[in-house]
Amino acid sequence: MENFFKIRAEKQEHIINAAYTAFGRQGYKKASVADIADAAGIAKGMVTYYFGSKKNLYLYLYEFGQKTIVEKVLQHFRSDVTDFFDKIRMATEIKVAVAKEYPGLQQFFVSMVSEQDEEVAADIQGLANASFQLGYSALMDNTDFSKFREDIDPQKVARLVHWAGNGVLMDLQLRENADKLDEYVQEYYDLLDMMKAIFYKEVEEDVKS
Repeated sequence: MENFFKIRAEKQEHIINAAYTAFGRQGYKKASVADIADAAGIAKGMVTYYFGSKKNLYLYLYEFGQKTIVEKVLQHFRSDVTDFFDKIRMATEIKVAVAKEYPGLQQFFVSMVSEQDEEVAADIQGLANASFQLGYSALMDNTDFSKFREDIDPQKVARLVHWAGNGVLMDLQLRENADKLDEYVQEYYDLLDMMKAIFYKEVEEDVKS
């Protein structure tokens, strides 16, 4: 992809956003190189010239999106926040901000969650697992686990939270409600509050009341 990195940054961003939109709306299999080129306003042959193949472009988009999110998280994640669920909300707010900055990225990730095409499915799973491990480390490091009930395993709760987040994305895709991100995120926050009430110890004020 050396040729792609040689063009000016504005054109790179335009092509990336166009590809996000094409894949996000049609999925990997249905989105053709021609569709992507049309959305980007470039000749069909330039897609191959820049990326080598549709698969290379698709996987690059995933890696680029993850890198962008990680950079934003590292930039804005507050080390003084130690509450498990507060850290999840903070990370989610950062991810939502990135999704609004790159609207095509949001739709791409919503589509990617349910992507089953065998040409990219295994690669996506591998990248997703690596991404989860990175996020898991950030969540579990410097976290106050004393708030959890003694019979609760925080690691299992972390996995549950991850599944819930993916479920939100899948629901957005299945219901074709990608434009209602804020509403779904609020429901996700409501779920986090429910989990917090279930998995945390009762504080003295709650016991007295």
